[in-house]
Amino acid sequence: MARFVDRVTLHVTAGAGGHGCASIRREKFVPLGGPDGGNGGRGGDVVLVADPGVHTLLDFHHRPHAVAGNGRPGMGAFRNGANAEDVELAVPEGTVVMSPEGEVLGDLNVPGMRFVAVAGGRGGLGNAALAGPTRKAPGFALLGEPGDSRDLVLELRSMADVGLLGFPSAGKSSLVSALSAARPKIADYPFTTLTPHLGVVSAGDSTFTVADVPGLIPGASGGKGLGLDFLRHIERCSVLVHVVDCATFETDRDPVSDIRALEAELAAYTPALGTDLADRPRIVALNKMDVPDAADLAELVRPDVEAFGWPVVEISTAAHTGLRELTFLMAGAVEEARRTALVTVPPRVVLRPKAVDDAGFTVAADTSVDPVEGPAWVVRGEKPERWVRQTDFANDEAVGYLADRLAKLGVEEALAEAGASPGDMVTIGVHTFDWEPSTPAGVAALGQPVQAGNRGTDARLDNVGRADRSSASERKAARIERRRHRDDSELGVASWADGGESVSWENLAGWDEE
Repeated sequence: MARFVDRVTLHVTAGAGGHGCASIRREKFVPLGGPDGGNGGRGGDVVLVADPGVHTLLDFHHRPHAVAGNGRPGMGAFRNGANAEDVELAVPEGTVVMSPEGEVLGDLNVPGMRFVAVAGGRGGLGNAALAGPTRKAPGFALLGEPGDSRDLVLELRSMADVGLLGFPSAGKSSLVSALSAARPKIADYPFTTLTPHLGVVSAGDSTFTVADVPGLIPGASGGKGLGLDFLRHIERCSVLVHVVDCATFETDRDPVSDIRALEAELAAYTPALGTDLADRPRIVALNKMDVPDAADLAELVRPDVEAFGWPVVEISTAAHTGLRELTFLMAGAVEEARRTALVTVPPRVVLRPKAVDDAGFTVAADTSVDPVEGPAWVVRGEKPERWVRQTDFANDEAVGYLADRLAKLGVEEALAEAGASPGDMVTIGVHTFDWEPSTPAGVAALGQPVQAGNRGTDARLDNVGRADRSSASERKAARIERRRHRDDSELGVASWADGGESVSWENLAGWDEE
């Protein structure tokens, strides 16, 4: 049995990027081949595409998980990994994409419209791409980024021109069946219609669609009955028609009170798309005129109904009376709404340059850490978090490269200015470090003396500081003094006993100086 599903929760996961390759070219007769590791491939995206041939979200009800493929890793000989294929999911036209909290993320109301649900991770750079004048043969590569993952709520809102409003058993399904070729379920009990039905209606040169949606009862705007399932599908309708049951047997109901109850629910409902239902044109259709009592009641309450200021038509879906007049009234209101609709303006490209004082990251105290454990800080920003995700912490050279990038970005200076001290916990992404300033700028920001050193050295790792090291002249004098206490055999000089020419210590000192 076919089912209509207009609301589902979709779990989407994008593909991870491939890892970069750390490779050195080794080939006969090719000295110093250099790094040749390729880059990793990009992970696949999960994309929602509006398809006019799809009319329900039933497929996602049975298969709520969508996972894209991962990018391939890079290889040696400058071979880059292959990019993963994107996963495209066809959704009905009129699907609204929302977060689990109810925030509208996208509205797929145009055929072929695309929405990237989650983006695939970037591929890691190989060591060939990381090589430079100061790092000619990197022994590491960057890792691929993991793909995004999140939950989305998909809601289908009917793309109809006319929406039929009414209490249960007011005759809405019968009206759609009489005006179009649609055949919704019709029975003599309330809430026969549980899912929307669309019918195509022609009136002269005008063609439009009519939506038959579930019945409405008082309290529907708060979720009572099938109210939300009903109200969701009239947000896009440009014309609303009140179908009033004039032959009801309920003594506490009459056409005027029914219309007022429906309008109260429309006023209390807040459309998720930001539209205003109060501005939509209305038409009142007094139904079931084939019943004598209904005709008498319609004649009695018609002046009160006309006081709302909307066109009033007496119809009978069973006898097909008044339908032609109603059809042309709906066609005229739809054409007027189409003419007054805002002209679609192509989206403008808006460039928002980065502010001059925007460092690309922020430093703040980490309130999630217990103060007993000591001061803690958290660094937030797209670049620092991405760099940490792409670092292989099992490789010391890769960790050093990360430290250089963070220092160049100004993270150390920002930590020092925020009040961080050596040994404080610093969290970037999902990793936590014990902070020690490693750049002269970071050390100077803490007010500590800067010790000069050669590139690639760290005085903190030396047992003896550079200031305690002897000078070159002192080392030379010590070397000469050691040679004075060696005999001729240790010095490799022929002695006079072997027929060699005698050599004085002064001559040896002169040779060393030369």
